[in-house]
Amino acid sequence: MTALWTSAEVAEATKGKVSGDWDADGVTIDSRAVSIGDLFIAVEGPKFDGHDFVVEALERGASSAIVSRIPTDGKQTVNEERLVVVDDTMAALQELARAARGRIDGRVAAVTGSVGKTTTKEALTLALSRQGLAHATTGNLNNHWGVPLSLCRMPHDTGYAVLELGMNHAGELEPLSQMVRPNVAVITTVEAVHLEFFSSVADIADAKAEIFTGLEPGGIAIVPSDNPHYDRLAHAATSADADRIVSFGTDNGAAYRLIAWSVSEAGTRIAADVNGKRLVYDIGMMGKHMALNSLAVLATVDALGGDVEQAAGDLNDMTPPTGRGARSTITVANGSFDLIDESYNASPASIAALAEALNATRKRGRVVLVLGDMLELGDRSNALHADLATPIATDGIDCVFTAGPAMRCLHDALPSQQATAHAASAEDLAALITEFIEPGDVIAVKGSFGSHMSVVVDALKALSQPTQSTVNGG
Repeated sequence: MTALWTSAEVAEATKGKVSGDWDADGVTIDSRAVSIGDLFIAVEGPKFDGHDFVVEALERGASSAIVSRIPTDGKQTVNEERLVVVDDTMAALQELARAARGRIDGRVAAVTGSVGKTTTKEALTLALSRQGLAHATTGNLNNHWGVPLSLCRMPHDTGYAVLELGMNHAGELEPLSQMVRPNVAVITTVEAVHLEFFSSVADIADAKAEIFTGLEPGGIAIVPSDNPHYDRLAHAATSADADRIVSFGTDNGAAYRLIAWSVSEAGTRIAADVNGKRLVYDIGMMGKHMALNSLAVLATVDALGGDVEQAAGDLNDMTPPTGRGARSTITVANGSFDLIDESYNASPASIAALAEALNATRKRGRVVLVLGDMLELGDRSNALHADLATPIATDGIDCVFTAGPAMRCLHDALPSQQATAHAASAEDLAALITEFIEPGDVIAVKGSFGSHMSVVVDALKALSQPTQSTVNGG
């Protein structure tokens, strides 16, 4: 097996001083996550300095480390033959990332968006992995540390790379896109998120459109036609010399157009017009917003030169990541209830989309929505929370539990028959919801990561009891 990096390659990419001869099979900036054979890069952050953990990383099995000074744990100095000495370790991480991008012959897609970028990245990676060697962002490594780290981990023979790019301030995506140099750049949607850092949603659109600045010659922009800022995004793509703009959505002019969708046992069944050809396929995710994301996936597969029909069939195997729509059945006395875990993040658009999807899932029991605060919404936070009463009331949700000071605004705006209970925190709400649940319920839990709604998810999962066959030893 070819090494991910040799000492000579690292030295050339970073212009660092190397005295030893070694290979690295992985790259990390977290000493706690070191695997045997990793290259550890001692980056300095606002709350930590990686140089304090170099000795630990090497003891855990790292083959080598990039440093800007020779580290010591107070007892011993490390073997300098295992070090790459540079002027700036963050700059070295970025240069190594650029070298990784420059050495592959494969095609690269970059994905961003206010909502849905991670699930779109995961679905796209699944589809492309069935058609070649695919490399993708792991988890949520989409910032100024995560993007170069994801590139550094990319094998030489990568056929397709899928990089997720995140931001919450203007000016963040441009350097990331120019590092990634995508052949295809995707914006899933533009919505009211991170308003604490932006004066308007139009400004968010401009910040998202920075993803087009790194497009390679002949690059293609994938843009949501239904979004109110479509023209703004398309203009930005044209200004960045995109060779072509491909639209997806329900709009009649969309190249990838959603004709119809319905909730199925697999997740969602979709009928779509794909460049004039009708396709019917299933995806293992629930809701119209997921159906639209799947069209972005198919458009990207096509733009990268892949097989669209094969990709559509393979999306049936896609299941949402933990905290982003993962669904489970919890067995309790006298039956079971369905739990939908969307506890990783939340925005006005994503909660409205969840309410719409839940209305389509109704089977026999109650539909219960459990919500924690949406964060980073700035001065409009209270109003945006209260405004959710309209989509929730019209989408047939039976019961709504809320937690947090901002969600109090939604609780007060809801009809009394829907506003079941409010608590100060997720921890307090967990005790209430576990007493409320009945067999047959469908329960969806959602909130921004900082609202800690995963506590509620864990409490509901803890109600699980062994099935009768397990109890009887069957």
